[in-house]
Amino acid sequence: MTDTPARLLGLLSLLQTPREWPGSELADRLGVSPRTIRRDVERLRELGYPVEATRGVAGGYRLVAGTAMPPLVLDDDEAVAIAVGLRTAAGQPVSGLEEASVRALAKLEQVLPARLRRRVGTIGAATVAVPAAGPVVDPAQLTTFAGAITNHETVRFRYRANDGTETRRRAEPLRLVAAGRRWYLVAYDLDRADWRIFRADRVRDAQATGGRSTPRPPPATDLAAYVLDRLYDLAPTYRAVAVLAEPAAQIAPRLGVAAGELTELDDGRCRWRSHADTLDWLAFRLLGLGCAFRVEEPPELVERLKVLADRAAAASGARG
Repeated sequence: MTDTPARLLGLLSLLQTPREWPGSELADRLGVSPRTIRRDVERLRELGYPVEATRGVAGGYRLVAGTAMPPLVLDDDEAVAIAVGLRTAAGQPVSGLEEASVRALAKLEQVLPARLRRRVGTIGAATVAVPAAGPVVDPAQLTTFAGAITNHETVRFRYRANDGTETRRRAEPLRLVAAGRRWYLVAYDLDRADWRIFRADRVRDAQATGGRSTPRPPPATDLAAYVLDRLYDLAPTYRAVAVLAEPAAQIAPRLGVAAGELTELDDGRCRWRSHADTLDWLAFRLLGLGCAFRVEEPPELVERLKVLADRAAAASGARG
């Protein structure tokens, strides 16, 4: 292999396999001399790739972890495997990895040759994942939005509202936000001249138009908090107040991220204030605390707890 750039990429691809390569084997693989391999290793080091060499009969070269992530060189099967994995992660987001999955998928699909994109699509069409909590999102819609956000392009798409009505939208996407096992797009709706939040699982036929977005002040500094606040405003919310028969310091770890507001009372009790969009969530949260409690409000929660108590008694055979 006489083409130096191609040879360096080939060498880098081999070194990214987690093993140690004898110089003679690398030379045979690439069809060059061991001396050329040594020179090429030095070139990779100059480019920032941390290639480690060991001496002796069992010695060789291997790529080690450095201070920065170097560009990866993937063969066809590896690229397809990563793309399929990222599409799965993007469609059913894992906490903490949602946005990174979409960004990585958008970058990878941008450079995938057409033949590999077809393979990824074929595998995706033939694969059924165990559904996670929340609706499944088409990763193609997410990557379209991610690319448009990066390139500051407008998009058009079809959108289905809560009542099933479908409309065509033109928008300037600002950010994708994952919240509550769902994806949301924060975008400026050009036809309505205002910021809107779109559920990604209700989007169809998203396309980047190529038109440039107009720079606009965002609707909020913290877009994740903005989305959550808007969702709470739109959802029917029940606000609960209950007295718990244990101190707040003991209750707080059990509540975790859903702590709400705890106020210390006398005699080792505390008052819990919280809100949710369903009575069942509040009831199960209280029952799961493992302590005695008394609900002060709302009365609907008291009635729901009575229904659940009757159901549990019937299931346990306590009542005929």
